[in-house]
Amino acid sequence: MAPPSPPDSPTTSRPRILVPEKVSAEGLALLQEHYEVDVLPGLSSQDLHATIGTYHGLIVRSETKVTSSVLSAAHKLRVVARAGVGVDNIDVDAATRQGIIVVNSPAGNIVAAAEHTLALLLATARNVGRADGSMKSGRWERSKLVGVEVGRKTLGVIGLGKVGLKVARMAIGLGMEVLALDPYASPDVARQAGVGLVASLGELLPVVDFLTIHTPLLASTLNLLGEEEFKKMKKSARVLNVARGGVYNEEALLKALDEGWIAGAGLDVFTAEPPVEGSIAARLAAHPKVVATPHLGASTVEAQENVSMDVCTQVLEILRGGLPTAAVNAPLILPEEYRRLQPFVKLVEKIGSLYTQHFAASHQPGGMLGGRRFQLLYHGELASVSNTRPLFAALVKGLLSTISDTGGRDVNIVNATLIAKERGLSIDETHVRSPPTTTVSPEKTDNNSSSSSATTYASAVVLRSHPVTSGGVGEEQLIEGYVSGSGPSASIWISKLDRFTANFPPEGTLLVLHNYDTPGKIGNVGMVLGRHGINITFMQVAGLNREARLAAEKKVEEKEAASRAASVADGPPPAEGDGGGESEVLVTKEALMILGVDGDVTKEVVDDLARAEGILDVSLLRL
Repeated sequence: MAPPSPPDSPTTSRPRILVPEKVSAEGLALLQEHYEVDVLPGLSSQDLHATIGTYHGLIVRSETKVTSSVLSAAHKLRVVARAGVGVDNIDVDAATRQGIIVVNSPAGNIVAAAEHTLALLLATARNVGRADGSMKSGRWERSKLVGVEVGRKTLGVIGLGKVGLKVARMAIGLGMEVLALDPYASPDVARQAGVGLVASLGELLPVVDFLTIHTPLLASTLNLLGEEEFKKMKKSARVLNVARGGVYNEEALLKALDEGWIAGAGLDVFTAEPPVEGSIAARLAAHPKVVATPHLGASTVEAQENVSMDVCTQVLEILRGGLPTAAVNAPLILPEEYRRLQPFVKLVEKIGSLYTQHFAASHQPGGMLGGRRFQLLYHGELASVSNTRPLFAALVKGLLSTISDTGGRDVNIVNATLIAKERGLSIDETHVRSPPTTTVSPEKTDNNSSSSSATTYASAVVLRSHPVTSGGVGEEQLIEGYVSGSGPSASIWISKLDRFTANFPPEGTLLVLHNYDTPGKIGNVGMVLGRHGINITFMQVAGLNREARLAAEKKVEEKEAASRAASVADGPPPAEGDGGGESEVLVTKEALMILGVDGDVTKEVVDDLARAEGILDVSLLRL
């Protein structure tokens, strides 16, 4: 294919946009009036790399790989637009580092995906695929292809996001009962839609006749259903997947179909696309009990038009200097403002993600973010910043990053307030002019007591969370962080985590162990991780902060005083060891062991750590 015209061509006086895949013409027409648009479907990766340097905008679908190498050659590029939802084919981090905006269309194919789910549901219920194949082969197999009705049957929906909710409403229109599993779904929205919420897979799987999953593919949803889960289902149950390949363990699904644990499956997505010949995915696609389609969830004329109009409108606005409606990466403000705020944007996003994974996922009933009020405090020089919308958006993005369909990538400064409201997040911002004093704890080795020193920083960020009502369950939860240095060399640190003084970078895979800080604890934890082949990259023991330590000491003193008073009134004191004194003293030695780790930290690893002596709780964080 001939490359596009060189940059000195008379046609290149206006900004240029490259479209290397087929995109609906309705959207492109918006751009062609103002810019030079080169539509070159099938452009090779070599030609893309060679010519991208002359373009200001790039619009792709799923096939074009926008790698860091391509982006490094894109000297003029200001925006990459994905005509669809997923951005797996775009190196978003590399684009962000180069100041290139990445946008997508998170809502353009909701109806298409939901309708395709219902199409597969009905096709599996009535054996449409097998019936069509037998007719085309000249066979009349009516008696062999008796199906089931879907009315009065139960549909289970895992992930009640935009697509999942649309599927639920359509299924209810077919006369189905719908149950959903999503700990972050709004109970009010579910109730208004006529959907019943359940608390666990164990509650959902045995009762459903059809099961569909609409979640992002994350560490927590990869292989969400395996052999044990399929065995819990009815033998007449059928499963559907129009979300992401990998949420069902494909090998386990194949076995479930072969062994008769379930009756059938409707699959639109696979772990490898197209499936490799002879692979498990290919065997599933060819299985007589499977209705398989080649990733058609978003392949409707209307969906393609919707996403084309959406992303092309955003590209038009960005190249005009406006704001997008679905920015995947950094929120947009003036360049000089963003350079100043950039490290704090990163810090606040990490704080939000840390909160959801450490507190909401582990320590709150149902893992809910709703039901709590958040307060974001800007301390010191940061309090003088008037435009904190990027920080607010970063918090919403961080809070939702591990629990939303899009990983929080659809959050930006334009829609952050609306998304927070839709998710039931109550967030207040507070500016505190006084500079913060942060107590920094050094790393600690086994059997050494920790020390700390107070350091004043120019700016810091604090996230506080309280129950919405005074009678709510749980106390205040707190995370504090600061930025060290400035410019490209700036680094971000967490200085407080709940009642504990810390100093660790919120990056990579972390294990946070709540424990009693007694001799030998570190060695025991190291042995557990060693058995599983997990390397420790850094370690810190975070002790109780001053207020928490004084409160714990006061509590112990009060209990000891009460015990002495009781012994005087009731007789001689109990024998040594009978009064629980050691456990009371341990309260004052509570600590967090924070480990940076390298390796595959599975549920088995976390469970082994939780069973170790003196370990009160374990959180796995991926930041």
